[in-house]
Amino acid sequence: MSLMIVGSMAFDALETPFGKVDCIIGGSATYAAWAASNFTQPIKQVSIVGGDFPQEEMDALTARGVDMEGVEVVKDGKSFFWSGRYHMDMNTRDTLVTELNVLGQFNPQLPDSFQDCEFLMLGNLAPAVQISVINQLKNRPKLIIMDTMNFWMEIALDELKQAIGMVDLLMVNDSEARQLSGEYSLVKAAAKIQAMGPKFLIIKKGEHGALLFHGKQVFFAPALPLEEVFDPTGAGDTFAGGFIGHVASTKDISYENMKAGIIVGSALASFCVEKFGPNRLKELTMQEIETRINEFVDLVDFDINIK
Repeated sequence: MSLMIVGSMAFDALETPFGKVDCIIGGSATYAAWAASNFTQPIKQVSIVGGDFPQEEMDALTARGVDMEGVEVVKDGKSFFWSGRYHMDMNTRDTLVTELNVLGQFNPQLPDSFQDCEFLMLGNLAPAVQISVINQLKNRPKLIIMDTMNFWMEIALDELKQAIGMVDLLMVNDSEARQLSGEYSLVKAAAKIQAMGPKFLIIKKGEHGALLFHGKQVFFAPALPLEEVFDPTGAGDTFAGGFIGHVASTKDISYENMKAGIIVGSALASFCVEKFGPNRLKELTMQEIETRINEFVDLVDFDINIK
């Protein structure tokens, strides 16, 4: 049994107040796989790349227990490319260039060996692709989680709602939750989104942490205050990878265990922003991860005695 991750593998060009890189590996599936592989293996990767995607990057993921059989390589094509510039607050950014390239023709066909997946993470992709992957599975996984963004709400809302109705957990940021629900209050927004189908909802709030909703239950995990943030690109995908990696490793899909998963995901995301691209994730040790998780625990742990 295993975890399947479906998403993009790409190139990014990034500019932040602290530096600039003209070409670095990126993509939702790339970040998620690096994060999740700390906790569970094998990971079944489903993506599409051009002939320009470095073989050494594929080999590095393979060495981490990532099965690349589901990654389509279009030899004469170019990989997805995104370029962006971050503002000083690191929460807002301008998209400079988006080139779909081979991602525009992504129509994943799951290998037979991928049919045993117990956990499925659908990265931010066209809802039609997310639906196609779910429909190809002969047996429903124990947990299906899905990420999306405002772009799909604007151009493919009906398909997006169909996809949302097929998953167990949806991940969005706070502005996307408000747009999808039409509610400003995140509590009201969560109730409306859960009514669309998913039993669980995670609302990411960037440097202000994340919220987990399950029915009337709400859990809040803060973000760790960091001295330096070099590049927030991929932090959300790293969070998702850390979250599903923890859940898959424990095989426990209870609300209580998902609370722990949010802390694990937040810890991984806090590493991701320390260097450009997934570079920090590639060098992480379990000792560093455990130390960072304990920092999160200390951040929210307190005793109170009101007399």
